[in-house]
Amino acid sequence: MRDNTNTIANSNRPTLLSVMSSSLVVRLLQGQLQYLQGKGFNVVIISPAGKQLDDIARIEGVRAIELTMARKIAPLSDLVSLYRLCRITRAIRPLVTNVSTPKAGLLGGFAAWVNRVPCRYYTLRGLRFETTTGLKRRLLIFAERLACCFAHRVICVSRSVRENAIASGLTSSERAVVFGSGSSNGVDASRFAPTLEMMKRAAMLRSKLGILPQTPVVGFVGRLTRDKGIPELTEAFLRLGGQFPGLRLLLLGPFEDEDPLPAETRRCLETHGNVTLAGLVEDTSAYYALMDVFVLPSHREGLPNAVLEAQAAGTPVVAARATGVVDAVVDGETGLLFPVGDTRALADAVARLLSDKALASKLGQAGQERIKREFRQEQIWKALYQEYVRFLQIKELSLTGVSCLDRDGAKQKSSAISAEPLATGIDLSKQDSAGSVSPDYELGQGSLL
Repeated sequence: MRDNTNTIANSNRPTLLSVMSSSLVVRLLQGQLQYLQGKGFNVVIISPAGKQLDDIARIEGVRAIELTMARKIAPLSDLVSLYRLCRITRAIRPLVTNVSTPKAGLLGGFAAWVNRVPCRYYTLRGLRFETTTGLKRRLLIFAERLACCFAHRVICVSRSVRENAIASGLTSSERAVVFGSGSSNGVDASRFAPTLEMMKRAAMLRSKLGILPQTPVVGFVGRLTRDKGIPELTEAFLRLGGQFPGLRLLLLGPFEDEDPLPAETRRCLETHGNVTLAGLVEDTSAYYALMDVFVLPSHREGLPNAVLEAQAAGTPVVAARATGVVDAVVDGETGLLFPVGDTRALADAVARLLSDKALASKLGQAGQERIKREFRQEQIWKALYQEYVRFLQIKELSLTGVSCLDRDGAKQKSSAISAEPLATGIDLSKQDSAGSVSPDYELGQGSLL
Protein backbone atom coordinates (compact mmCIF):
# COMPACT_ATOMS: atom_id res chain seq x y z
CA MET A 1 0.00 0.00 0.00
CA ARG A 2 1.31 3.48 -0.85
CA ASP A 3 0.75 6.94 0.60
CA ASN A 4 -1.59 8.64 -1.87
CA THR A 5 -1.01 12.05 -0.32
CA ASN A 6 -0.71 14.05 -3.54
CA THR A 7 -4.01 12.72 -4.85
CA ILE A 8 -5.69 13.39 -1.53
CA ALA A 9 -4.37 16.93 -1.24
CA ASN A 10 -5.82 17.83 -4.64
CA SER A 11 -9.30 16.52 -3.83
CA ASN A 12 -12.03 19.19 -3.84
CA ARG A 13 -13.86 17.35 -1.08
CA PRO A 14 -13.09 18.26 2.55
CA THR A 15 -10.72 15.69 4.00
CA LEU A 16 -11.43 13.83 7.24
CA LEU A 17 -8.31 12.13 8.60
CA SER A 18 -8.68 9.28 11.10
CA VAL A 19 -5.56 8.02 12.90
CA MET A 20 -5.29 4.80 14.94
CA SER A 21 -2.29 3.00 16.42
CA SER A 22 -3.64 -0.50 15.74
CA SER A 23 -5.12 -2.04 12.62
CA LEU A 24 -7.43 -4.06 14.91
CA VAL A 25 -9.10 -0.83 16.06
CA VAL A 26 -9.90 0.01 12.43
CA ARG A 27 -12.61 -2.68 12.55
CA LEU A 28 -14.47 -0.60 15.14
CA LEU A 29 -15.22 1.96 12.42
CA GLN A 30 -16.85 -0.43 9.96
CA GLY A 31 -19.77 1.25 8.21
CA GLN A 32 -19.01 4.66 9.67
CA LEU A 33 -16.25 5.52 7.20
CA GLN A 34 -18.45 4.67 4.23
CA TYR A 35 -21.30 6.73 5.72
CA LEU A 36 -19.08 9.82 6.15
CA GLN A 37 -17.62 9.34 2.67
CA GLY A 38 -21.15 9.27 1.31
CA LYS A 39 -21.93 12.50 3.16
CA GLY A 40 -19.24 14.34 1.23
CA PHE A 41 -16.04 13.85 3.20
CA ASN A 42 -12.88 12.53 1.63
CA VAL A 43 -12.04 9.96 4.33
CA VAL A 44 -8.43 8.92 4.93
CA ILE A 45 -7.31 6.46 7.59
CA ILE A 46 -3.78 6.07 8.98
CA SER A 47 -2.85 2.90 10.86
CA PRO A 48 -0.10 0.32 11.13
CA ALA A 49 -0.23 -2.29 8.38
CA GLY A 50 -2.57 -5.22 8.77
CA LYS A 51 -5.25 -7.25 7.05
CA GLN A 52 -7.94 -5.26 8.84
CA LEU A 53 -6.64 -2.00 7.35
CA ASP A 54 -6.59 -3.43 3.83
CA ASP A 55 -10.06 -4.93 4.23
CA ILE A 56 -11.70 -1.81 5.65
CA ALA A 57 -10.18 0.40 2.94
CA ARG A 58 -11.51 -1.91 0.24
CA ILE A 59 -14.95 -2.47 1.76
CA GLU A 60 -15.56 1.13 2.85
CA GLY A 61 -14.09 2.69 -0.28
CA VAL A 62 -11.71 5.00 1.58
CA ARG A 63 -8.00 5.72 1.30
CA ALA A 64 -5.61 4.06 3.73
CA ILE A 65 -2.03 4.96 4.64
CA GLU A 66 0.20 2.50 6.47
CA LEU A 67 2.33 3.98 9.23
CA THR A 68 4.18 2.08 11.94
CA MET A 69 3.33 3.08 15.50
CA ALA A 70 4.73 1.18 18.47
CA ARG A 71 2.10 0.24 21.02
CA LYS A 72 4.49 0.67 23.94
CA ILE A 73 6.62 3.72 24.76
CA ALA A 74 9.50 3.67 22.24
CA PRO A 75 11.16 7.14 22.03
CA LEU A 76 13.12 6.66 18.80
CA SER A 77 10.34 4.85 16.96
CA ASP A 78 7.78 7.35 18.25
CA LEU A 79 9.83 10.29 16.92
CA VAL A 80 10.00 8.67 13.47
CA SER A 81 6.23 8.06 13.54
CA LEU A 82 5.60 11.63 14.67
CA TYR A 83 7.75 13.04 11.86
CA ARG A 84 5.89 10.98 9.26
CA LEU A 85 2.50 11.94 10.73
CA CYS A 86 3.41 15.63 10.57
CA ARG A 87 4.49 15.30 6.93
CA ILE A 88 1.41 13.36 5.87
CA THR A 89 -0.93 15.72 7.70
CA ARG A 90 0.72 18.73 6.07
CA ALA A 91 0.38 17.10 2.62
CA ILE A 92 -3.22 16.02 3.10
CA ARG A 93 -4.37 19.30 4.70
CA PRO A 94 -7.46 17.84 6.40
CA LEU A 95 -10.23 20.06 7.73
CA VAL A 96 -11.09 17.47 10.39
CA THR A 97 -8.94 14.98 12.27
CA ASN A 98 -10.17 12.26 14.62
CA VAL A 99 -7.45 10.34 16.45
CA SER A 100 -8.02 7.43 18.82
CA THR A 101 -6.07 5.04 21.05
CA PRO A 102 -3.49 6.60 23.41
CA LYS A 103 -0.44 6.54 21.12
CA ALA A 104 -2.32 7.85 18.07
CA GLY A 105 -4.05 10.39 20.28
CA LEU A 106 -0.71 11.80 21.36
CA LEU A 107 1.25 11.60 18.10
CA GLY A 108 -1.64 12.18 15.70
CA GLY A 109 -3.05 14.89 17.94
CA PHE A 110 0.26 16.75 18.00
CA ALA A 111 0.65 16.44 14.23
CA ALA A 112 -2.84 17.91 13.75
CA TRP A 113 -2.18 20.71 16.25
CA VAL A 114 1.21 21.72 14.83
CA ASN A 115 -0.32 21.79 11.33
CA ARG A 116 -3.24 23.89 12.64
CA VAL A 117 -5.99 21.54 11.50
CA PRO A 118 -9.20 23.60 12.00
CA CYS A 119 -11.30 20.87 13.69
CA ARG A 120 -9.48 18.37 15.89
CA TYR A 121 -11.12 15.45 17.73
CA TYR A 122 -9.80 12.80 20.08
CA THR A 123 -11.90 9.67 20.62
CA LEU A 124 -11.25 8.46 24.16
CA ARG A 125 -11.90 4.70 24.08
CA GLY A 126 -10.96 3.99 27.68
CA LEU A 127 -8.72 4.98 30.57
CA ARG A 128 -5.72 2.70 30.45
CA PHE A 129 -4.18 4.24 33.55
CA GLU A 130 -7.02 2.93 35.76
CA THR A 131 -5.32 -0.44 36.17
CA THR A 132 -1.77 0.92 36.63
CA THR A 133 0.16 2.41 39.55
CA GLY A 134 3.20 4.52 40.29
CA LEU A 135 5.27 6.14 37.56
CA LYS A 136 3.53 4.30 34.74
CA ARG A 137 0.17 5.64 35.90
CA ARG A 138 1.48 9.21 36.07
CA LEU A 139 3.01 8.94 32.59
CA LEU A 140 -0.21 7.56 31.11
CA ILE A 141 -2.29 10.32 32.70
CA PHE A 142 0.15 12.97 31.42
CA ALA A 143 0.03 11.51 27.90
CA GLU A 144 -3.79 11.44 27.93
CA ARG A 145 -3.93 15.05 29.13
CA LEU A 146 -1.70 16.10 26.25
CA ALA A 147 -3.80 14.16 23.74
CA CYS A 148 -6.94 15.83 25.08
CA CYS A 149 -5.26 19.25 25.00
CA PHE A 150 -4.38 18.91 21.34
CA ALA A 151 -8.05 18.34 20.51
CA HIS A 152 -10.92 20.82 20.35
CA ARG A 153 -13.34 18.06 21.33
CA VAL A 154 -12.90 14.79 23.24
CA ILE A 155 -15.43 12.16 22.16
CA CYS A 156 -15.85 9.73 25.07
CA VAL A 157 -17.28 6.32 24.23
CA SER A 158 -19.32 6.19 27.45
CA ARG A 159 -20.63 8.45 30.16
CA SER A 160 -18.55 6.83 32.90
CA VAL A 161 -15.39 7.35 30.82
CA ARG A 162 -16.37 11.01 30.43
CA GLU A 163 -17.02 11.42 34.15
CA ASN A 164 -13.74 9.76 35.15
CA ALA A 165 -11.76 11.64 32.50
CA ILE A 166 -13.04 14.96 33.86
CA ALA A 167 -12.46 13.86 37.47
CA SER A 168 -8.87 12.87 36.59
CA GLY A 169 -8.19 16.25 35.01
CA LEU A 170 -7.75 14.93 31.47
CA THR A 171 -10.21 17.39 29.97
CA SER A 172 -13.05 19.75 30.88
CA SER A 173 -16.78 19.17 30.87
CA GLU A 174 -17.12 21.77 28.08
CA ARG A 175 -14.91 19.78 25.72
CA ALA A 176 -15.97 16.21 26.51
CA VAL A 177 -18.90 14.74 24.62
CA VAL A 178 -20.79 11.43 24.57
CA PHE A 179 -23.16 10.49 21.76
CA GLY A 180 -26.37 9.01 23.12
CA SER A 181 -25.87 6.10 25.50
CA GLY A 182 -22.30 5.77 24.30
CA SER A 183 -20.20 3.89 21.72
CA SER A 184 -18.01 5.15 18.89
CA ASN A 185 -19.79 3.17 16.18
CA GLY A 186 -22.91 1.52 17.59
CA VAL A 187 -23.88 -2.09 16.93
CA ASP A 188 -25.24 -3.79 13.84
CA ALA A 189 -27.92 -5.73 15.72
CA SER A 190 -29.01 -7.66 12.63
CA ARG A 191 -25.59 -9.31 12.41
CA PHE A 192 -26.05 -10.99 15.81
CA ALA A 193 -29.83 -11.54 15.84
CA PRO A 194 -30.77 -15.10 16.94
CA THR A 195 -32.55 -16.02 13.71
CA LEU A 196 -33.32 -19.59 12.70
CA GLU A 197 -30.30 -19.59 10.41
CA MET A 198 -28.07 -18.27 13.23
CA MET A 199 -29.26 -20.98 15.61
CA LYS A 200 -28.46 -23.61 12.97
CA ARG A 201 -24.96 -22.19 12.66
CA ALA A 202 -24.59 -22.25 16.46
CA ALA A 203 -25.69 -25.88 16.61
CA MET A 204 -23.15 -26.82 13.94
CA LEU A 205 -20.46 -24.91 15.81
CA ARG A 206 -21.31 -26.73 19.06
CA SER A 207 -20.87 -30.02 17.25
CA LYS A 208 -17.58 -28.89 15.71
CA LEU A 209 -16.26 -27.87 19.14
CA GLY A 210 -17.37 -31.15 20.68
CA ILE A 211 -19.97 -29.55 22.97
CA LEU A 212 -23.16 -31.57 23.52
CA PRO A 213 -26.50 -29.75 22.92
CA GLN A 214 -27.49 -29.73 26.62
CA THR A 215 -24.06 -28.78 27.99
CA PRO A 216 -24.05 -25.30 29.58
CA VAL A 217 -21.51 -22.89 28.08
CA VAL A 218 -20.03 -19.80 29.70
CA GLY A 219 -18.28 -17.57 27.18
CA PHE A 220 -15.84 -14.67 26.96
CA VAL A 221 -14.63 -12.57 24.01
CA GLY A 222 -11.55 -10.37 24.29
CA ARG A 223 -7.86 -10.31 25.13
CA LEU A 224 -6.83 -13.06 27.56
CA THR A 225 -5.05 -10.77 30.01
CA ARG A 226 -4.98 -10.00 33.71
CA ASP A 227 -6.85 -6.68 33.44
CA LYS A 228 -9.67 -8.43 31.54
CA GLY A 229 -10.30 -10.44 34.71
CA ILE A 230 -9.34 -13.82 33.25
CA PRO A 231 -7.80 -15.06 36.55
CA GLU A 232 -11.12 -14.40 38.34
CA LEU A 233 -13.10 -16.00 35.50
CA THR A 234 -10.89 -19.10 35.65
CA GLU A 235 -11.31 -19.43 39.42
CA ALA A 236 -15.08 -18.90 39.17
CA PHE A 237 -15.28 -21.57 36.47
CA LEU A 238 -13.47 -24.07 38.71
CA ARG A 239 -15.86 -23.23 41.56
CA LEU A 240 -18.88 -23.83 39.34
CA GLY A 241 -17.63 -27.18 38.06
CA GLY A 242 -19.01 -29.08 41.03
CA GLN A 243 -22.44 -27.45 40.81
CA PHE A 244 -22.75 -27.81 37.03
CA PRO A 245 -21.02 -31.00 35.86
CA GLY A 246 -19.71 -30.74 32.33
CA LEU A 247 -19.80 -26.92 32.32
CA ARG A 248 -17.74 -25.57 29.41
CA LEU A 249 -15.70 -22.37 29.36
CA LEU A 250 -15.37 -20.94 25.84
CA LEU A 251 -12.72 -18.23 25.38
CA LEU A 252 -12.36 -16.21 22.17
CA GLY A 253 -9.25 -14.07 21.95
CA PRO A 254 -5.45 -14.15 22.08
CA PHE A 255 -3.03 -14.37 24.98
CA GLU A 256 -0.89 -11.23 25.25
CA ASP A 257 2.60 -10.61 26.63
CA GLU A 258 2.00 -7.00 27.66
CA ASP A 259 -0.35 -7.92 30.53
CA PRO A 260 0.29 -11.66 30.89
CA LEU A 261 -1.81 -14.05 32.93
CA PRO A 262 -0.32 -15.72 36.00
CA ALA A 263 1.46 -18.91 34.95
CA GLU A 264 -0.93 -21.13 36.89
CA THR A 265 -3.98 -19.49 35.27
CA ARG A 266 -2.66 -19.97 31.76
CA ARG A 267 -1.63 -23.54 32.52
CA CYS A 268 -5.13 -24.31 33.79
CA LEU A 269 -6.77 -22.85 30.68
CA GLU A 270 -4.47 -24.74 28.32
CA THR A 271 -4.83 -28.12 30.06
CA HIS A 272 -8.38 -28.25 31.46
CA GLY A 273 -10.55 -30.63 29.47
CA ASN A 274 -13.64 -28.40 29.63
CA VAL A 275 -11.94 -25.21 28.47
CA THR A 276 -12.06 -24.34 24.77
CA LEU A 277 -9.55 -21.78 23.50
CA ALA A 278 -10.86 -20.62 20.13
CA GLY A 279 -8.22 -17.93 19.60
CA LEU A 280 -8.86 -14.77 17.59
CA VAL A 281 -12.14 -15.24 15.69
CA GLU A 282 -13.11 -13.01 12.77
CA ASP A 283 -16.87 -13.61 12.96
CA THR A 284 -18.06 -14.12 16.55
CA SER A 285 -21.81 -14.04 15.88
CA ALA A 286 -22.45 -17.81 16.03
CA TYR A 287 -20.30 -18.13 19.15
CA TYR A 288 -22.52 -15.70 21.07
CA ALA A 289 -25.55 -17.72 19.97
CA LEU A 290 -24.23 -20.96 21.49
CA MET A 291 -23.34 -19.38 24.86
CA ASP A 292 -25.73 -19.76 27.78
CA VAL A 293 -24.07 -16.87 29.64
CA PHE A 294 -21.58 -14.27 28.44
CA VAL A 295 -19.12 -13.04 31.08
CA LEU A 296 -16.92 -9.94 31.12
CA PRO A 297 -14.95 -9.67 34.40
CA SER A 298 -12.81 -6.78 33.08
CA HIS A 299 -11.25 -4.26 35.48
CA ARG A 300 -11.63 -1.38 33.01
CA GLU A 301 -13.32 -0.70 29.70
CA GLY A 302 -14.29 2.17 27.44
CA LEU A 303 -17.59 0.71 26.30
CA PRO A 304 -17.28 -3.06 25.85
CA ASN A 305 -18.32 -3.99 22.32
CA ALA A 306 -18.37 -7.66 23.25
CA VAL A 307 -21.10 -7.00 25.84
CA LEU A 308 -23.15 -5.05 23.30
CA GLU A 309 -22.75 -7.83 20.74
CA ALA A 310 -23.73 -10.52 23.25
CA GLN A 311 -26.82 -8.52 24.15
CA ALA A 312 -27.67 -8.07 20.46
CA ALA A 313 -27.60 -11.87 20.25
CA GLY A 314 -30.01 -12.13 23.17
CA THR A 315 -27.38 -13.79 25.39
CA PRO A 316 -27.63 -12.91 29.12
CA VAL A 317 -24.60 -11.04 30.47
CA VAL A 318 -22.66 -11.12 33.74
CA ALA A 319 -20.06 -8.37 34.03
CA ALA A 320 -17.85 -6.52 36.50
CA ARG A 321 -19.03 -3.14 37.75
CA ALA A 322 -16.15 -1.29 36.03
CA THR A 323 -15.80 1.94 34.07
CA GLY A 324 -17.55 1.56 30.72
CA VAL A 325 -19.23 -1.71 31.69
CA VAL A 326 -21.78 0.11 33.86
CA ASP A 327 -22.93 1.95 30.73
CA ALA A 328 -23.42 -1.25 28.76
CA VAL A 329 -25.30 -3.24 31.41
CA VAL A 330 -28.26 -2.06 33.49
CA ASP A 331 -27.90 -4.20 36.61
CA GLY A 332 -30.90 -6.43 37.15
CA GLU A 333 -32.56 -5.29 33.93
CA THR A 334 -30.29 -6.19 31.02
CA GLY A 335 -27.72 -8.24 32.91
CA LEU A 336 -26.06 -8.81 36.28
CA LEU A 337 -23.12 -6.80 37.65
CA PHE A 338 -20.68 -7.85 40.36
CA PRO A 339 -17.85 -5.98 42.17
CA VAL A 340 -14.58 -5.89 40.24
CA GLY A 341 -12.30 -8.74 41.28
CA ASP A 342 -14.93 -10.53 43.41
CA THR A 343 -14.63 -14.14 42.29
CA ARG A 344 -17.36 -15.46 44.59
CA ALA A 345 -19.87 -12.84 43.41
CA LEU A 346 -18.97 -13.65 39.80
CA ALA A 347 -19.55 -17.37 40.35
CA ASP A 348 -22.83 -16.71 42.17
CA ALA A 349 -24.14 -14.49 39.34
CA VAL A 350 -23.29 -17.07 36.68
CA ALA A 351 -24.84 -19.86 38.76
CA ARG A 352 -28.00 -17.80 39.15
CA LEU A 353 -28.46 -17.46 35.39
CA LEU A 354 -27.58 -21.09 34.66
CA SER A 355 -30.15 -22.20 37.23
CA ASP A 356 -32.91 -19.72 36.42
CA LYS A 357 -33.65 -20.01 32.71
CA ALA A 358 -36.61 -17.62 32.95
CA LEU A 359 -34.44 -14.88 34.43
CA ALA A 360 -31.71 -15.52 31.87
CA SER A 361 -34.25 -15.25 29.04
CA LYS A 362 -35.75 -12.07 30.51
CA LEU A 363 -32.35 -10.35 30.84
CA GLY A 364 -31.27 -11.50 27.38
CA GLN A 365 -34.41 -10.15 25.75
CA ALA A 366 -34.22 -6.84 27.64
CA GLY A 367 -30.59 -6.41 26.62
CA GLN A 368 -31.46 -7.11 23.00
CA GLU A 369 -34.24 -4.51 23.02
CA ARG A 370 -31.94 -1.90 24.56
CA ILE A 371 -29.33 -2.48 21.86
CA LYS A 372 -31.93 -1.91 19.16
CA ARG A 373 -33.21 1.20 20.93
CA GLU A 374 -30.06 2.95 22.12
CA PHE A 375 -27.04 1.66 20.21
CA ARG A 376 -28.07 1.79 16.55
CA GLN A 377 -25.13 2.54 14.28
CA GLU A 378 -27.00 5.10 12.19
CA GLN A 379 -27.74 7.11 15.33
CA ILE A 380 -24.04 7.39 16.21
CA TRP A 381 -22.98 8.11 12.62
CA LYS A 382 -25.51 10.90 12.23
CA ALA A 383 -24.54 12.53 15.52
CA LEU A 384 -20.86 12.40 14.62
CA TYR A 385 -21.46 13.82 11.15
CA GLN A 386 -23.56 16.68 12.52
CA GLU A 387 -20.91 17.41 15.13
CA TYR A 388 -18.26 17.70 12.41
CA VAL A 389 -20.40 19.97 10.21
CA ARG A 390 -21.42 22.25 13.08
CA PHE A 391 -17.83 22.72 14.15
CA LEU A 392 -16.78 23.50 10.60
CA GLN A 393 -19.54 26.12 10.50
CA ILE A 394 -18.31 27.58 13.78
CA LYS A 395 -14.87 27.88 12.22
CA GLU A 396 -16.54 29.68 9.28
CA LEU A 397 -15.41 27.03 6.83
CA SER A 398 -18.87 26.05 5.60
CA LEU A 399 -18.70 28.14 2.39
CA THR A 400 -15.20 27.16 1.38
CA GLY A 401 -14.23 23.78 2.71
CA VAL A 402 -17.51 21.91 3.08
CA SER A 403 -19.66 23.24 0.27
CA CYS A 404 -20.11 19.74 -1.17
CA LEU A 405 -21.45 18.26 2.06
CA ASP A 406 -25.04 17.18 2.54
CA ARG A 407 -25.90 19.58 5.38
CA ASP A 408 -29.65 19.06 5.65
CA GLY A 409 -29.25 17.40 9.01
CA ALA A 410 -26.94 20.15 10.24
CA LYS A 411 -29.55 22.87 9.61
CA GLN A 412 -32.05 21.20 11.88
CA LYS A 413 -32.15 20.68 15.60
CA SER A 414 -31.23 17.00 15.68
CA SER A 415 -31.65 14.34 18.33
CA ALA A 416 -28.15 15.27 19.46
CA ILE A 417 -29.56 18.36 21.15
CA SER A 418 -32.98 17.19 22.27
CA ALA A 419 -34.45 17.49 25.77
CA GLU A 420 -32.55 14.32 26.63
CA PRO A 421 -29.37 15.23 24.77
CA LEU A 422 -27.68 12.71 22.56
CA ALA A 423 -24.48 14.68 23.07
CA THR A 424 -23.50 15.10 26.71
CA GLY A 425 -21.24 17.84 28.00
CA ILE A 426 -21.63 20.49 25.30
CA ASP A 427 -24.50 22.77 24.42
CA LEU A 428 -25.26 22.79 20.72
CA SER A 429 -28.82 24.03 21.08
CA LYS A 430 -28.07 27.74 20.82
CA GLN A 431 -28.96 28.51 17.22
CA ASP A 432 -29.95 31.70 15.49
CA SER A 433 -32.92 32.06 13.13
CA ALA A 434 -30.86 30.85 10.21
CA GLY A 435 -30.07 27.60 11.96
CA SER A 436 -26.41 28.43 12.59
CA VAL A 437 -24.78 27.87 15.93
CA SER A 438 -24.48 31.11 17.88
CA PRO A 439 -21.08 32.65 18.71
CA ASP A 440 -21.27 31.78 22.43
CA TYR A 441 -20.52 28.13 21.64
CA GLU A 442 -17.04 28.11 23.16
CA LEU A 443 -14.16 25.67 23.08
CA GLY A 444 -13.62 25.78 26.84
CA GLN A 445 -10.60 26.82 28.81
CA GLY A 446 -7.17 25.52 27.95
CA SER A 447 -7.79 24.92 24.26
CA LEU A 448 -4.75 24.89 22.01
CA LEU A 449 -6.06 27.02 19.15
